[in-house]
Amino acid sequence: MGSGEEDTGGGGGAVRGAVLKALVVVGGVLLLRRLRRSTTRWDHARAVADALSGEKFSREQARKDPDNYFNLRMLTCPATEMVDGSRVLYFEQAFWRTPEKPFRQRLYMVKPCPKEMKCDVELSSYAIRDAGEYKNFCDRPKDQRPQPEEVIADIAEHLTNIHLSRCGRGKRCLYEGSTPPEGFPNNWNGASYCTSDLSIHKNSEVHIRDKGFDDEGNQVWGTKAGPYEFKPAPKSKCDDMFSPLNFSAPLSLEKKLDKAYVIDDQ
Repeated sequence: MGSGEEDTGGGGGAVRGAVLKALVVVGGVLLLRRLRRSTTRWDHARAVADALSGEKFSREQARKDPDNYFNLRMLTCPATEMVDGSRVLYFEQAFWRTPEKPFRQRLYMVKPCPKEMKCDVELSSYAIRDAGEYKNFCDRPKDQRPQPEEVIADIAEHLTNIHLSRCGRGKRCLYEGSTPPEGFPNNWNGASYCTSDLSIHKNSEVHIRDKGFDDEGNQVWGTKAGPYEFKPAPKSKCDDMFSPLNFSAPLSLEKKLDKAYVIDDQ
């Protein structure tokens, strides 16, 4: 009896060990699959599209360095989705004081980089056929916006491509990228071409730096102090009500705008 009980106990231990090993193996396989899924090309594209979306401000920079930065509002939201899965976002920028009057409007198309390229996400910028119809698109009820089929029809001139890659270890950003070194054609304010740099950080913070250059390579518009840092709108805006930025004359800002930021970069 005693030896039989010992044999049974030993067999039970072996079974338990085998079960534990099987669970570890299965768990490892599931974890590996999850990790692989989290780094697919389309997951990168979705992460970038989600990070770009929302209402963001450069308020902190405007407070700290008003000579080089304005308090701008950046608003982005989903507009439609293409047949291949590419996301189309509506994007606009305006002065914080006058959000109903955006000075820049774009349609962004977000999708994975072509397989032959060493990047994760391709962000393409397009002009809008009738930009006036899209003002405050994200602030309007969905039934009062241009509908998905209209959005696709209104995608006009291709302006730029920014190729984003996952940031390396030790960097503060999540994704970063830029236009090609030669930039894209641009004739605003004496420029012949322009470049854009974009980085996405934690908590959906977005850094953007747009610059225009003449034929000799001299920068003729865009801030020289560094990128604009757009941070998501705070939960409460009570402190903004008494901000000194509220009481500065908007015309004085607009007169200085061409020295640090471009209103119309068509």
